[in-house]
Amino acid sequence: MAKNKNKTYFDRVHSWGRISTITALCALLMFPIGICLYLNVFPPINGILAGLLKLIPTYWTVAVVEVIVYTPMLGAGGTYLSFVTGNIANLKLPCAINAMEGANVKANSEEGEVVSTIAIATSSIVTTIILAIGVIIFAPFLQAFTDNALLKPAFAQVLPALFGALGAGYFIKHWRISFFPIIVMIIVLIFSGSMGASTLLFVGIVASVGGALFMYKKGMLDRVK
Repeated sequence: MAKNKNKTYFDRVHSWGRISTITALCALLMFPIGICLYLNVFPPINGILAGLLKLIPTYWTVAVVEVIVYTPMLGAGGTYLSFVTGNIANLKLPCAINAMEGANVKANSEEGEVVSTIAIATSSIVTTIILAIGVIIFAPFLQAFTDNALLKPAFAQVLPALFGALGAGYFIKHWRISFFPIIVMIIVLIFSGSMGASTLLFVGIVASVGGALFMYKKGMLDRVK
């Protein structure tokens, strides 16, 4: 017991974060395994390995990059919770950043850790409740909305509108470090509009970090908070 009492906040976060992550992975894997056991049908190992070899270069690389990028912004507790609940870029990250900015705390502080974790947990609970209510209420009318010729084009623009609204505030607030990656992404999309989202994410990260580092060394970010 004395050993547990000497644990710091971050020690406890990492301990419970590892436990929750492993538990979530086991829960996710148990469903397909349970179906295979119940039906007594198992996919061939060669087929699984062939599928994994196609996914590993893309998804595993993105997974590593996302951990490196998101952790400084979400904090340790927020990172564990976000990667278990998902929907990070367009929900968990904006909620955490807005909450920390409202509380005037930084992500690498204990206060920021607490605020970020609470914000992400709250957004996860609220999202689950809203989705459940929405499914129950709108399920009978969903096909009528999506098949409507007048409304159908709007559904294709939901994600662009969402990301645009979320990004605009940060671009305006941090316009100096946003200018270079935006130009780079525009050029990339002009010459390769069909590039995958994971590749675009990596290009945007490299452009953002490289541009900010260059401007910092040139003394162009001295007044940026």
